[in-house]
Amino acid sequence: MLYRWLGQGHAAEDEDDHDAAAERAYRQGLALAPDDLGLLVCYLELCLRADAFDHPGRAGRVAPLRARIDELAPAGSAERQRADDALGWANRGYWDDLAAAAGSGELWQAEAAELSERVTGALRGGSTGTGPATATATVSGEDVRQAELAAALELLTGRANAPLRFLLAHRTAAYVLTCLAALGVNQLLVSTGVVTFSPWGWLLWLPLLAAEGKLRAARRLARERVVARIEERHAREAKTQAEAESLKG
Repeated sequence: MLYRWLGQGHAAEDEDDHDAAAERAYRQGLALAPDDLGLLVCYLELCLRADAFDHPGRAGRVAPLRARIDELAPAGSAERQRADDALGWANRGYWDDLAAAAGSGELWQAEAAELSERVTGALRGGSTGTGPATATATVSGEDVRQAELAAALELLTGRANAPLRFLLAHRTAAYVLTCLAALGVNQLLVSTGVVTFSPWGWLLWLPLLAAEGKLRAARRLARERVVARIEERHAREAKTQAEAESLKG
């Protein structure tokens, strides 16, 4: 289970270095438990998204992994269904990609709104940058939600970030008013003959984009911290186990 979560934490970053770290975690886990279906399916998902040109070895492990999953997972099991879904996703077409991208965007917006509400709630709890928010930012556990909140509070503290905190506290209204203001500015500039085409109104989106960027950075930082903590805990446990075995010997 530890190797599975560690690998998934790296795989979520969707970067070459993290993919390599995820593969190492899955292979280490499978070396200890070669029949672990959860690890096999996670490793299959990682290999399916690998580029056959850049990572031929990883992409080439899809067939043996699928064969092993089919051998171990009974028909109709959750693992078999998950493997089938992963294979279907890998063979998707252009319109499927568009639908997936739209779904991913909606999911991000929902998660961002939820994180924004939690950040606002924490800030309204009496924090001004030296109180509860700073204390929350010292969270050292492996709970991703707590790590996200701590990272967001850390990145949004200080007077310079006060406008961004205000926008996140009134996120829906900020989106509506920004859209209306941007359209109004563009229409005003064109109707008065200042310009024939105006993109200047869209510059009003920059503060909101900066606020959203803080949330994205907080989520990324939180995942990195949780993965690092899992790795640290695993290293301590491995060291303790090695010391115990050496004492027995």
